[in-house]
Amino acid sequence: MNMKKIFTLCLIITICQLSFAQRYVEEIFDDVSVTSNVVYGVNPTVLTLADTSILEAVNQPLVMDIYQPTGDTETDRPLMLIFHTGNFLPPVLNGQISGQKVDSSAVEICTQLARRGFVAASVEYRDGWNPLAQTQPLRALGLIQAAYRGVQDGRTAVRYMRRSVAENDNPYGIDPNKISTFGTGTGGYLVLGMASLDEYAEILNTTNGPGKFLFDSNGDGMATTPMVLEAFHGDIEGVTTVVAPNGSFGYPEGDTTTIADHVDYSSEVQLTINVGGAVGDVSWIDENTSPIISVQSPFDMFAPYDDATLIVPTTGDAIVRVQGGLSIARAQSALGNNDSFANGIFTDEITQEAMDNAATAGHEYIEGLYPFISPPNSLGLDEGVVIDWWDPNGQSPVNGPGMGFPWNLIVLPGDTLSLHENGLILNEGMSAAKSRGNIERIMGYVIPRTCLALELEECNFLFSSTEEVLADDLFLSISPNPVDNVMNLDAEDQIIRAVQIFSLDGKMVAQYNNINQTQFTVNRTEIGTGVYVIKTGFDNGFSSRKVVFK
Repeated sequence: MNMKKIFTLCLIITICQLSFAQRYVEEIFDDVSVTSNVVYGVNPTVLTLADTSILEAVNQPLVMDIYQPTGDTETDRPLMLIFHTGNFLPPVLNGQISGQKVDSSAVEICTQLARRGFVAASVEYRDGWNPLAQTQPLRALGLIQAAYRGVQDGRTAVRYMRRSVAENDNPYGIDPNKISTFGTGTGGYLVLGMASLDEYAEILNTTNGPGKFLFDSNGDGMATTPMVLEAFHGDIEGVTTVVAPNGSFGYPEGDTTTIADHVDYSSEVQLTINVGGAVGDVSWIDENTSPIISVQSPFDMFAPYDDATLIVPTTGDAIVRVQGGLSIARAQSALGNNDSFANGIFTDEITQEAMDNAATAGHEYIEGLYPFISPPNSLGLDEGVVIDWWDPNGQSPVNGPGMGFPWNLIVLPGDTLSLHENGLILNEGMSAAKSRGNIERIMGYVIPRTCLALELEECNFLFSSTEEVLADDLFLSISPNPVDNVMNLDAEDQIIRAVQIFSLDGKMVAQYNNINQTQFTVNRTEIGTGVYVIKTGFDNGFSSRKVVFK
């Protein structure tokens, strides 16, 4: 065999190695270890205020279940915090089967992430508002305050994990600079609040629409009282301990309403992922907002896809005007917040589906927004993004309002259908296979963009795993070869989108995003002597060349 054939064979083998079993992209671990009920903080719950025998908020341990890949030797892994749905109420009370950190979707998402090499945590947060309050404004007031407490708890969870690195020898093996949040349904509202709400004044000075978080507290017809007050509900980070100064908002005078936790650590996250939900006000999105990946049905029955009033499934109440995936994506694009993946090279089927669905929804495709469309069910209803399943004969939580009764035997007052039967209305043919299939679609969109946003070196996703090696790449010249200090790439009239440099054992040693030029120069910095593969991405595929660095 001549040297040219040997070189070609080696290059083909190297390309195969680089595209095989990428950490974070594919499930490379068979087993997952779960540490359950890790206490990340304590905060008072208002659920007990409805009980006349208890005249104060009772402290609730805040817990999470942490999922890690079994047998993994890495110690600086990206962390993703998962926040479940549930309308800020426990299962049954919220009219649903879901609403816990052990929801089927939360467990599945955490398990899939851990098998890919992430650390994932399914996080409980405080529930609590009164869906049976006498008036719609009072119900809205309670729900807004519940969302505020959820944001505080979410930020407390982030700080706890950073503290575990600094003070407890990093027991979960995370990189504190690569923390993401992933919210589903109600959890989507929560994580978007964490990403966008920078200061308390933003709650009072909303634009879409103005003054929407104010209410009429004295019946004079003027909405002038903030629905959330720091003196009663604590700061937006949850880093102050607050005692209610009087009996307003249902708190007894002198009652502790928030407790400071992990105050010396940052609540910042590097990426936000929402499946459903909406942002409290699009004006909260600014240059400080993390990259956001939104997955939402354009025909969502409850959370607005663009700019409208949210509907609470529990009560059917119209609550407040909010902005969903489309408004969020446009704001992020205008500010450049999603540039980390906006110019990535994606030719996979899911990205094409997202583009096609954007056209179906009647708007331009915006990178970072996956319009999730499924056919209407037999009732003609859009089911949204279905990711949960359950055993109809399974027990409700024994310590909850369902008292351990099976889902198919629990019928709420005023209803004729069981919770199981009601659940089937927007989850026809409910099954693990159906929901897992939808979660796979979501992961197919989310994971490549996560790789870019977090700059995960092990994760070769400037290029799609389904992209073709260009059969004819003679237009690309790389010189000099061998390389001394500078390497020049010239693609004639082809646009170079990205460049990655790999050692022969498959480790990425350098990457350059968003090039968008026909020529590019690599200045050798910390690239050692040896043979490397230069992977150059174009709109229609990529080129792989071997280059020697002297």
